[in-house]
Amino acid sequence: MAENFDLADLTQRVQEHVAALARTPRTPGSKEHRQAAEYIRHHFELAGLGVQEMPFDEGGFVGTNLLARPLPNPADLPLLIVGAHYDSVPGTPGADDNASAVAALLELARWIQLRLVSSGTGFCQLELVAYDLEEYGFVGSFVHSHEVQRSGTNVRGMLSLEMLGYTDHRPHSQHLPPHLAKLYPNVGNFIGVCGNEASRRLLQAVTQAMKTVPGLPVESLAVPGKGEVLPEIRLSDHSSFWDRDYPALMITDTSFLRNPHYHQPSDTPQTLDYAFLAKVTAGVCEAVGSILQSERL
Repeated sequence: MAENFDLADLTQRVQEHVAALARTPRTPGSKEHRQAAEYIRHHFELAGLGVQEMPFDEGGFVGTNLLARPLPNPADLPLLIVGAHYDSVPGTPGADDNASAVAALLELARWIQLRLVSSGTGFCQLELVAYDLEEYGFVGSFVHSHEVQRSGTNVRGMLSLEMLGYTDHRPHSQHLPPHLAKLYPNVGNFIGVCGNEASRRLLQAVTQAMKTVPGLPVESLAVPGKGEVLPEIRLSDHSSFWDRDYPALMITDTSFLRNPHYHQPSDTPQTLDYAFLAKVTAGVCEAVGSILQSERL
């Protein structure tokens, strides 16, 4: 339950992760990019997860996804995938985009291994993925989703963590497309859970679980098809899974619809709300734990 989280400790831990990852830009091929991958791998292994590096060359785009699974990992169960990209665009340290989400992913790794010791594996396999080259056309998740499809894996769902740590508590700080403006708050202090109609059961399960975290406002949105009517909702790695007809969600602080530092040099660790990020991280843990313990959605 949400009350079992030490939010003060979690706040400090996610802040430390962001500080380590977002000192400089993490552009593909750079030393900082390689250091970020090593940092992620180290913390996955520190949490007791088995880690597999998956290098790829897709149309000349060369990168490496990091896949991690709890040990021991159950076989012949549906797979729940939780991912966050670790690359950044040139010129920005990418604190919110996407060190904030990687921080949550690393704390999920730590939490889930402790939870499995006390509660068992449940009804799903779990795979945590640090995706590469999201900023260059979701290349890492395109490759991964293709491999998942090729292997015939039964996928329970995919959760993409995309920019989780920025808030603005002023009225009208939250911008939205005109047809959504009156349906959601105009204050940028909530976390969004975004899915499509085919993912509605997953959307409901995740939203309900995240709402158990005290003081975390949660808003949800389901769009038709594969998000074609609202291009903004496709802008993360979940869209690679939508395109292969898997249920998938994006969990987000709404990116450039709220955060003025998006893809700017000013997207620094000092701009984030770490108490909020800790609550979002706790909410992600609650959602994953709930899905693992559900025989079906």
